[in-house]
Amino acid sequence: GIRESIILQDYQSEGGLVDGLQDYYKEHGNWDGLESVLLSNSETFAVGPRLGLILIITDAEGKVLFNSTPGSVNSDARDINSLTTTAVPLRVAGQIKGYVSLEEPPAQLPLRANQSHFILEGLSTALLIVAVTGGIIGLFFGVLVSRSLTAPIQRLAEAARAIGARNLSRRVKVEGTVEVMDMANAFNEMAAALEQTETLRRNLVADVAHELRTPLTVLQGNLLAILDEVYPMDNVEVARLYDQTRLLSRLVDDLHELSQADANQLKLDLHPVQLDDLVNTTVAKFSSLAEAEGISLQIDMAPDLPLVMADSGRLSQVLHNLLNNALVHTLKGGQIKIRTSYSSDKLSLQVKDTGDGIPIENLPYIFNRFYRVDPSRNRNTGGTGLGLAIVKAIVEMHGGHINVMSEGKAGQGSTFTVELPLAQKAPI
Repeated sequence: GIRESIILQDYQSEGGLVDGLQDYYKEHGNWDGLESVLLSNSETFAVGPRLGLILIITDAEGKVLFNSTPGSVNSDARDINSLTTTAVPLRVAGQIKGYVSLEEPPAQLPLRANQSHFILEGLSTALLIVAVTGGIIGLFFGVLVSRSLTAPIQRLAEAARAIGARNLSRRVKVEGTVEVMDMANAFNEMAAALEQTETLRRNLVADVAHELRTPLTVLQGNLLAILDEVYPMDNVEVARLYDQTRLLSRLVDDLHELSQADANQLKLDLHPVQLDDLVNTTVAKFSSLAEAEGISLQIDMAPDLPLVMADSGRLSQVLHNLLNNALVHTLKGGQIKIRTSYSSDKLSLQVKDTGDGIPIENLPYIFNRFYRVDPSRNRNTGGTGLGLAIVKAIVEMHGGHINVMSEGKAGQGSTFTVELPLAQKAPI
Protein backbone atom coordinates (compact mmCIF):
# COMPACT_ATOMS: atom_id res chain seq x y z
CA GLY A 1 0.00 0.00 0.00
CA ILE A 2 0.92 3.65 0.06
CA ARG A 3 2.00 3.61 3.74
CA GLU A 4 4.34 0.68 3.17
CA SER A 5 5.94 2.38 0.16
CA ILE A 6 6.56 5.62 2.07
CA ILE A 7 8.13 3.82 5.08
CA LEU A 8 10.32 1.62 2.86
CA GLN A 9 11.59 4.76 1.12
CA ASP A 10 12.48 6.14 4.56
CA TYR A 11 14.35 2.90 5.37
CA GLN A 12 16.37 3.34 2.14
CA SER A 13 17.49 6.87 2.97
CA GLU A 14 21.18 7.47 3.64
CA GLY A 15 22.14 6.04 7.05
CA GLY A 16 18.78 4.33 7.35
CA LEU A 17 17.86 0.74 8.15
CA VAL A 18 18.86 -0.68 4.75
CA ASP A 19 22.37 0.84 4.96
CA GLY A 20 22.75 -0.51 8.51
CA LEU A 21 21.74 -4.05 7.53
CA GLN A 22 24.07 -4.05 4.49
CA ASP A 23 26.97 -2.84 6.71
CA TYR A 24 26.15 -5.58 9.22
CA TYR A 25 26.46 -8.27 6.53
CA LYS A 26 29.71 -6.79 5.21
CA GLU A 27 31.19 -6.88 8.69
CA HIS A 28 30.03 -10.38 9.70
CA GLY A 29 29.72 -12.16 6.37
CA ASN A 30 26.35 -13.60 7.47
CA TRP A 31 23.15 -12.71 9.34
CA ASP A 32 24.02 -14.47 12.61
CA GLY A 33 23.06 -12.43 15.67
CA LEU A 34 20.98 -9.99 13.64
CA GLU A 35 17.82 -10.34 15.75
CA SER A 36 19.53 -9.40 19.03
CA VAL A 37 21.21 -6.40 17.43
CA LEU A 38 17.90 -5.12 16.02
CA LEU A 39 16.01 -5.61 19.27
CA SER A 40 18.65 -3.58 21.08
CA ASN A 41 18.40 -0.80 18.46
CA SER A 42 14.66 -0.76 17.77
CA GLU A 43 14.66 2.98 16.95
CA THR A 44 16.24 2.22 13.58
CA PHE A 45 13.02 0.57 12.39
CA ALA A 46 10.43 2.03 14.82
CA VAL A 47 8.49 3.95 12.11
CA GLY A 48 6.78 0.89 10.65
CA PRO A 49 5.65 -0.75 13.88
CA ARG A 50 4.39 2.58 15.23
CA LEU A 51 2.02 2.72 12.27
CA GLY A 52 0.76 -0.80 12.92
CA LEU A 53 2.97 -2.54 10.35
CA ILE A 54 5.29 -5.52 10.90
CA LEU A 55 8.90 -5.35 9.74
CA ILE A 56 10.09 -8.58 8.09
CA ILE A 57 13.73 -9.26 7.20
CA THR A 58 14.62 -12.39 5.20
CA ASP A 59 17.77 -13.84 3.73
CA ALA A 60 18.27 -14.18 -0.03
CA GLU A 61 16.22 -17.41 -0.10
CA GLY A 62 13.23 -15.90 1.71
CA LYS A 63 13.86 -17.40 5.19
CA VAL A 64 12.60 -15.05 7.89
CA LEU A 65 15.50 -13.69 9.93
CA PHE A 66 13.56 -11.12 11.93
CA ASN A 67 10.03 -9.85 12.54
CA SER A 68 9.22 -6.86 14.73
CA THR A 69 6.25 -8.65 16.39
CA PRO A 70 7.28 -12.30 17.06
CA GLY A 71 4.41 -14.77 16.79
CA SER A 72 2.07 -12.27 15.14
CA VAL A 73 3.02 -13.18 11.61
CA ASN A 74 3.77 -16.40 9.80
CA SER A 75 7.46 -17.13 10.26
CA ASP A 76 7.62 -19.46 7.29
CA ALA A 77 9.85 -18.56 4.36
CA ARG A 78 8.53 -15.89 2.02
CA ASP A 79 7.99 -16.33 -1.73
CA ILE A 80 11.08 -15.04 -3.52
CA ASN A 81 9.00 -13.86 -6.51
CA SER A 82 6.82 -11.79 -4.19
CA LEU A 83 9.83 -10.35 -2.37
CA THR A 84 11.55 -9.26 -5.58
CA THR A 85 8.51 -7.13 -6.52
CA THR A 86 7.38 -5.78 -3.09
CA ALA A 87 10.45 -5.81 -0.81
CA VAL A 88 13.67 -3.79 -0.72
CA PRO A 89 16.73 -5.91 -1.61
CA LEU A 90 19.83 -5.86 0.61
CA ARG A 91 22.90 -5.79 -1.67
CA VAL A 92 26.46 -6.53 -0.70
CA ALA A 93 29.17 -6.44 -3.37
CA GLY A 94 26.46 -6.36 -6.02
CA GLN A 95 24.74 -9.51 -4.76
CA ILE A 96 21.37 -9.76 -3.00
CA LYS A 97 21.85 -11.09 0.53
CA GLY A 98 18.36 -10.45 1.88
CA TYR A 99 15.12 -8.45 1.76
CA VAL A 100 13.33 -5.86 3.89
CA SER A 101 9.51 -5.76 3.71
CA LEU A 102 6.48 -4.54 5.66
CA GLU A 103 3.29 -6.56 6.26
CA GLU A 104 -0.15 -5.91 7.70
CA PRO A 105 -0.92 -7.61 11.04
CA PRO A 106 -3.24 -10.63 10.46
CA ALA A 107 -5.94 -9.16 12.72
CA GLN A 108 -6.21 -6.03 10.55
CA LEU A 109 -6.50 -7.83 7.22
CA PRO A 110 -10.24 -8.66 7.51
CA LEU A 111 -10.90 -5.16 8.83
CA ARG A 112 -9.08 -3.58 5.93
CA ALA A 113 -10.86 -5.93 3.52
CA ASN A 114 -14.21 -4.79 4.96
CA GLN A 115 -13.12 -1.18 4.75
CA SER A 116 -12.11 -1.70 1.13
CA HIS A 117 -15.47 -3.33 0.47
CA PHE A 118 -17.35 -0.41 2.00
CA ILE A 119 -15.19 2.07 0.12
CA LEU A 120 -15.79 0.27 -3.18
CA GLU A 121 -19.48 0.03 -2.44
CA GLY A 122 -19.61 3.75 -1.64
CA LEU A 123 -17.68 4.55 -4.80
CA SER A 124 -20.06 2.42 -6.85
CA THR A 125 -23.07 4.21 -5.37
CA ALA A 126 -21.47 7.59 -5.94
CA LEU A 127 -20.57 6.67 -9.52
CA LEU A 128 -24.14 5.49 -10.11
CA ILE A 129 -25.53 8.76 -8.75
CA VAL A 130 -23.09 10.76 -10.87
CA ALA A 131 -23.96 8.70 -13.95
CA VAL A 132 -27.72 9.12 -13.46
CA THR A 133 -27.37 12.84 -12.70
CA GLY A 134 -25.09 13.28 -15.71
CA GLY A 135 -27.56 11.44 -17.92
CA ILE A 136 -30.44 13.67 -16.78
CA ILE A 137 -28.36 16.82 -17.27
CA GLY A 138 -27.17 15.55 -20.67
CA LEU A 139 -30.76 14.81 -21.71
CA PHE A 140 -31.83 18.30 -20.60
CA PHE A 141 -29.06 20.01 -22.51
CA GLY A 142 -29.67 17.71 -25.48
CA VAL A 143 -33.28 18.89 -25.62
CA LEU A 144 -32.14 22.52 -25.39
CA VAL A 145 -29.54 22.04 -28.14
CA SER A 146 -32.05 20.18 -30.29
CA ARG A 147 -34.56 23.01 -29.94
CA SER A 148 -31.90 25.62 -30.67
CA LEU A 149 -31.09 23.75 -33.89
CA THR A 150 -34.61 22.85 -35.03
CA ALA A 151 -36.37 26.11 -34.11
CA PRO A 152 -34.49 28.27 -36.69
CA ILE A 153 -34.97 25.55 -39.32
CA GLN A 154 -38.70 25.45 -38.60
CA ARG A 155 -38.83 29.24 -38.95
CA LEU A 156 -37.01 28.91 -42.28
CA ALA A 157 -39.57 26.34 -43.44
CA GLU A 158 -42.45 28.63 -42.43
CA ALA A 159 -40.83 31.58 -44.21
CA ALA A 160 -40.28 29.45 -47.34
CA ARG A 161 -43.97 28.55 -47.37
CA ALA A 162 -44.81 32.26 -47.01
CA ILE A 163 -42.56 33.07 -49.99
CA GLY A 164 -44.34 30.35 -51.95
CA ALA A 165 -47.61 32.09 -51.10
CA ARG A 166 -46.24 35.30 -52.73
CA ASN A 167 -45.47 37.02 -49.42
CA LEU A 168 -42.09 38.17 -50.70
CA SER A 169 -41.49 40.62 -47.83
CA ARG A 170 -41.07 37.74 -45.36
CA ARG A 171 -37.65 37.50 -43.66
CA VAL A 172 -36.20 35.27 -40.94
CA LYS A 173 -34.27 36.22 -37.81
CA VAL A 174 -30.55 35.51 -38.11
CA GLU A 175 -29.60 33.48 -35.02
CA GLY A 176 -28.34 30.06 -33.95
CA THR A 177 -25.20 28.22 -34.99
CA VAL A 178 -22.87 29.55 -37.67
CA GLU A 179 -24.32 27.14 -40.23
CA VAL A 180 -27.94 28.08 -39.39
CA MET A 181 -27.05 31.80 -39.53
CA ASP A 182 -25.50 31.25 -42.99
CA MET A 183 -28.74 29.58 -44.11
CA ALA A 184 -30.82 32.46 -42.70
CA ASN A 185 -28.65 35.07 -44.42
CA ALA A 186 -28.83 33.18 -47.73
CA PHE A 187 -32.62 32.88 -47.39
CA ASN A 188 -33.02 36.59 -46.66
CA GLU A 189 -30.82 37.48 -49.65
CA MET A 190 -32.90 35.18 -51.88
CA ALA A 191 -36.14 36.68 -50.58
CA ALA A 192 -34.85 40.22 -51.14
CA ALA A 193 -33.81 39.32 -54.70
CA LEU A 194 -37.22 37.78 -55.40
CA GLU A 195 -38.98 40.83 -53.98
CA GLN A 196 -36.84 43.15 -56.10
CA THR A 197 -37.48 41.04 -59.21
CA GLU A 198 -41.22 41.09 -58.55
CA THR A 199 -41.13 44.86 -58.07
CA LEU A 200 -39.24 45.27 -61.34
CA ARG A 201 -41.70 42.99 -63.10
CA ARG A 202 -44.67 44.99 -61.87
CA ASN A 203 -43.00 48.26 -62.78
CA LEU A 204 -42.12 46.88 -66.21
CA VAL A 205 -45.71 45.81 -66.85
CA ALA A 206 -46.97 49.22 -65.72
CA ASP A 207 -44.36 51.03 -67.84
CA VAL A 208 -45.05 48.94 -70.94
CA ALA A 209 -48.77 49.53 -70.52
CA HIS A 210 -48.16 53.27 -70.20
CA GLU A 211 -45.79 53.42 -73.17
CA LEU A 212 -48.17 51.46 -75.39
CA ARG A 213 -51.24 53.36 -74.24
CA THR A 214 -50.00 56.76 -75.39
CA PRO A 215 -49.39 56.03 -79.12
CA LEU A 216 -52.43 53.75 -79.23
CA THR A 217 -54.58 56.53 -77.75
CA VAL A 218 -53.23 58.98 -80.33
CA LEU A 219 -53.91 56.52 -83.15
CA GLN A 220 -57.39 55.78 -81.87
CA GLY A 221 -58.26 59.45 -81.39
CA ASN A 222 -56.94 60.56 -84.77
CA LEU A 223 -58.65 57.69 -86.60
CA LEU A 224 -61.91 58.47 -84.85
CA ALA A 225 -61.53 62.15 -85.79
CA ILE A 226 -60.97 61.14 -89.42
CA LEU A 227 -64.07 58.92 -89.33
CA ASP A 228 -66.06 61.81 -87.88
CA GLU A 229 -64.56 64.05 -90.57
CA VAL A 230 -63.00 66.28 -87.92
CA TYR A 231 -59.58 65.67 -89.51
CA PRO A 232 -59.22 65.41 -93.25
CA MET A 233 -57.95 62.18 -94.75
CA ASP A 234 -54.83 63.70 -96.27
CA ASN A 235 -51.11 62.95 -96.39
CA VAL A 236 -50.34 65.12 -93.37
CA GLU A 237 -52.71 63.18 -91.15
CA VAL A 238 -51.60 59.81 -92.52
CA ALA A 239 -47.97 60.77 -91.88
CA ARG A 240 -48.84 61.65 -88.27
CA LEU A 241 -50.49 58.28 -87.79
CA TYR A 242 -47.55 56.57 -89.46
CA ASP A 243 -45.16 58.21 -86.98
CA GLN A 244 -47.16 56.71 -84.12
CA THR A 245 -46.94 53.24 -85.66
CA ARG A 246 -43.18 53.68 -86.05
CA LEU A 247 -42.94 54.61 -82.37
CA LEU A 248 -44.90 51.50 -81.46
CA SER A 249 -42.64 49.37 -83.66
CA ARG A 250 -39.52 50.88 -82.12
CA LEU A 251 -40.86 50.25 -78.62
CA VAL A 252 -41.62 46.60 -79.40
CA ASP A 253 -38.18 46.13 -80.98
CA ASP A 254 -36.45 47.68 -77.96
CA LEU A 255 -38.41 45.53 -75.53
CA HIS A 256 -37.55 42.43 -77.53
CA GLU A 257 -33.87 43.40 -77.54
CA LEU A 258 -33.84 43.94 -73.79
CA SER A 259 -35.60 40.65 -73.12
CA GLN A 260 -32.97 38.87 -75.22
CA ALA A 261 -30.19 40.59 -73.25
CA ASP A 262 -31.83 39.57 -69.94
CA ALA A 263 -31.98 35.95 -71.09
CA ASN A 264 -28.38 36.06 -72.43
CA GLN A 265 -29.78 35.36 -75.90
CA LEU A 266 -28.58 38.55 -77.53
CA LYS A 267 -26.04 37.24 -80.03
CA LEU A 268 -22.73 39.05 -80.46
CA ASP A 269 -20.53 38.68 -83.54
CA LEU A 270 -17.22 39.30 -81.80
CA HIS A 271 -14.15 40.21 -83.82
CA PRO A 272 -11.24 42.67 -83.50
CA VAL A 273 -12.58 46.20 -84.08
CA GLN A 274 -10.65 49.39 -84.85
CA LEU A 275 -12.62 51.92 -82.82
CA ASP A 276 -11.44 55.06 -84.66
CA ASP A 277 -12.98 53.81 -87.93
CA LEU A 278 -16.25 52.96 -86.17
CA VAL A 279 -16.39 56.37 -84.43
CA ASN A 280 -15.70 58.31 -87.65
CA THR A 281 -18.34 56.36 -89.57
CA THR A 282 -21.02 56.76 -86.88
CA VAL A 283 -20.33 60.47 -86.25
CA ALA A 284 -20.52 61.17 -89.99
CA LYS A 285 -24.16 60.01 -89.95
CA PHE A 286 -25.01 62.78 -87.46
CA SER A 287 -23.01 65.58 -89.10
CA SER A 288 -25.81 66.99 -91.24
CA LEU A 289 -28.34 66.79 -88.39
CA ALA A 290 -25.93 68.52 -85.98
CA GLU A 291 -25.14 71.20 -88.53
CA ALA A 292 -28.85 71.86 -89.07
CA GLU A 293 -29.35 72.24 -85.30
CA GLY A 294 -26.33 74.52 -84.98
CA ILE A 295 -24.45 72.02 -82.79
CA SER A 296 -20.70 71.43 -83.10
CA LEU A 297 -19.51 67.82 -83.34
CA GLN A 298 -15.86 67.29 -82.36
CA ILE A 299 -13.72 64.17 -82.31
CA ASP A 300 -10.61 63.84 -80.10
CA MET A 301 -9.12 60.49 -81.07
CA ALA A 302 -6.08 59.08 -79.27
CA PRO A 303 -3.38 57.94 -81.73
CA ASP A 304 -2.63 54.25 -82.30
CA LEU A 305 -5.77 52.97 -80.63
CA PRO A 306 -5.51 49.25 -79.78
CA LEU A 307 -8.13 46.84 -81.04
CA VAL A 308 -11.16 45.82 -79.00
CA MET A 309 -12.93 42.48 -79.31
CA ALA A 310 -16.47 43.57 -80.08
CA ASP A 311 -19.54 43.29 -82.26
CA SER A 312 -19.09 46.34 -84.49
CA GLY A 313 -22.82 46.56 -85.22
CA ARG A 314 -23.77 46.56 -81.53
CA LEU A 315 -20.96 48.99 -80.69
CA SER A 316 -22.23 51.35 -83.42
CA GLN A 317 -25.68 51.05 -81.85
CA VAL A 318 -24.21 52.13 -78.47
CA LEU A 319 -22.50 55.19 -79.95
CA HIS A 320 -25.59 55.98 -82.06
CA ASN A 321 -27.84 56.01 -78.98
CA LEU A 322 -25.41 58.15 -76.98
CA LEU A 323 -25.00 60.69 -79.82
CA ASN A 324 -28.73 60.81 -80.46
CA ASN A 325 -29.34 61.38 -76.75
CA ALA A 326 -26.74 64.17 -76.69
CA LEU A 327 -28.23 65.91 -79.77
CA VAL A 328 -31.73 65.83 -78.29
CA HIS A 329 -30.63 67.53 -75.07
CA THR A 330 -28.10 70.02 -76.49
CA LEU A 331 -29.33 73.46 -77.50
CA LYS A 332 -28.33 75.44 -80.59
CA GLY A 333 -24.77 76.68 -80.35
CA GLY A 334 -23.84 73.80 -78.07
CA GLN A 335 -21.08 71.27 -78.47
CA ILE A 336 -20.76 67.47 -78.46
CA LYS A 337 -17.30 66.00 -78.07
CA ILE A 338 -16.37 62.38 -78.72
CA ARG A 339 -13.08 61.41 -77.10
CA THR A 340 -11.14 58.14 -77.00
CA SER A 341 -8.28 57.03 -74.75
CA TYR A 342 -6.77 53.79 -73.51
CA SER A 343 -4.66 52.24 -70.76
CA SER A 344 -2.87 48.93 -70.35
CA ASP A 345 -6.08 46.90 -70.08
CA LYS A 346 -9.02 48.97 -71.34
CA LEU A 347 -10.19 51.45 -73.96
CA SER A 348 -12.48 54.39 -73.09
CA LEU A 349 -15.04 56.07 -75.35
CA GLN A 350 -16.46 59.33 -73.99
CA VAL A 351 -19.43 61.36 -75.24
CA LYS A 352 -19.63 64.79 -73.61
CA ASP A 353 -22.28 67.43 -74.36
CA THR A 354 -23.10 70.95 -73.18
CA GLY A 355 -26.82 70.27 -72.88
CA ASP A 356 -29.33 70.38 -70.05
CA GLY A 357 -27.44 68.04 -67.77
CA ILE A 358 -28.94 65.45 -65.44
CA PRO A 359 -29.92 66.29 -61.86
CA ILE A 360 -27.62 64.52 -59.42
CA GLU A 361 -30.53 62.76 -57.71
CA ASN A 362 -31.50 61.17 -61.05
CA LEU A 363 -28.07 59.75 -61.92
CA PRO A 364 -28.51 56.37 -60.14
CA TYR A 365 -31.63 55.63 -62.21
CA ILE A 366 -30.61 56.95 -65.61
CA PHE A 367 -30.02 53.44 -67.05
CA ASN A 368 -33.32 52.04 -65.75
CA ARG A 369 -35.96 51.04 -68.26
CA PHE A 370 -38.52 53.70 -69.19
CA TYR A 371 -36.79 56.14 -66.85
CA ARG A 372 -36.96 59.77 -67.92
CA VAL A 373 -35.52 62.77 -66.11
CA ASP A 374 -38.70 64.65 -67.01
CA PRO A 375 -41.27 63.42 -64.42
CA SER A 376 -44.08 64.14 -66.87
CA ARG A 377 -42.60 61.44 -69.15
CA ASN A 378 -42.70 63.90 -72.02
CA ARG A 379 -42.41 62.33 -75.46
CA ASN A 380 -41.19 65.47 -77.21
CA THR A 381 -37.71 63.95 -77.27
CA GLY A 382 -39.11 61.10 -79.35
CA GLY A 383 -37.51 58.31 -77.32
CA THR A 384 -38.98 55.12 -75.91
CA GLY A 385 -37.15 55.39 -72.56
CA LEU A 386 -35.27 52.20 -73.30
CA GLY A 387 -32.22 53.51 -75.19
CA LEU A 388 -29.82 53.86 -72.26
CA ALA A 389 -30.97 50.56 -70.76
CA ILE A 390 -30.10 48.86 -74.06
CA VAL A 391 -26.75 50.68 -74.19
CA LYS A 392 -25.88 49.41 -70.71
CA ALA A 393 -26.91 45.84 -71.56
CA ILE A 394 -24.78 45.80 -74.75
CA VAL A 395 -21.72 47.28 -73.02
CA GLU A 396 -21.91 44.77 -70.17
CA MET A 397 -22.28 41.87 -72.62
CA HIS A 398 -18.91 42.98 -74.03
CA GLY A 399 -17.40 42.71 -70.55
CA GLY A 400 -17.34 46.50 -70.27
CA HIS A 401 -18.77 49.20 -68.06
CA ILE A 402 -20.65 52.47 -68.62
CA ASN A 403 -21.08 55.41 -66.26
CA VAL A 404 -22.43 58.95 -66.42
CA MET A 405 -21.30 62.19 -64.78
CA SER A 406 -23.32 65.39 -64.57
CA GLU A 407 -23.74 68.31 -62.21
CA GLY A 408 -27.30 68.90 -63.36
CA LYS A 409 -26.57 72.43 -64.60
CA ALA A 410 -27.64 73.74 -68.00
CA GLY A 411 -24.70 74.35 -70.28
CA GLN A 412 -22.42 71.93 -68.42
CA GLY A 413 -24.24 68.92 -69.83
CA SER A 414 -23.44 65.26 -69.19
CA THR A 415 -20.54 62.92 -69.85
CA PHE A 416 -21.12 59.26 -70.71
CA THR A 417 -18.04 57.02 -70.55
CA VAL A 418 -17.89 53.52 -72.01
CA GLU A 419 -14.97 51.30 -70.96
CA LEU A 420 -14.19 48.16 -72.94
CA PRO A 421 -11.49 45.52 -72.39
CA LEU A 422 -8.74 45.37 -75.00
CA ALA A 423 -8.81 42.55 -77.54
CA GLN A 424 -6.29 40.34 -75.72
CA LYS A 425 -8.17 40.82 -72.42
CA ALA A 426 -11.74 40.62 -73.69
CA PRO A 427 -13.89 37.69 -72.49
CA ILE A 428 -14.31 34.89 -75.00
